[in-house]
Amino acid sequence: MNNVDARQRRARKTRAKIAELKAVRLSVHRTNTHIYAQIIAETGDKVLASASSLEKEVRDQIKNGGNVAAAALIGKRIAEKAKAAGITTVAFDRSGFRYHGRVKALADAARESGLTF
Repeated sequence: MNNVDARQRRARKTRAKIAELKAVRLSVHRTNTHIYAQIIAETGDKVLASASSLEKEVRDQIKNGGNVAAAALIGKRIAEKAKAAGITTVAFDRSGFRYHGRVKALADAARESGLTF
């Protein structure tokens, strides 16, 4: 089993538990160069809000999309978009990534901006 398969296995376990709870989830995906966040409906078939380091407004503010500062900015933006959509509580889906560095920075910024999880 390679690293990608192991991460996807961990992600499946988390997503199964969130689906069982029937909760709106904040899904995070990271690559070496960018970070992405989506608010996904309870049914798992609809994206309610999204933010990424590829957005023009974000690229104007940051130089590199693959660092902790970019992740914190994306966490803040996704929380604002979620509140605009009427969502205050989510389940955090880290997609099998370890909870440290950029993933933790995104989660902390989202919490500080008013999202509860």
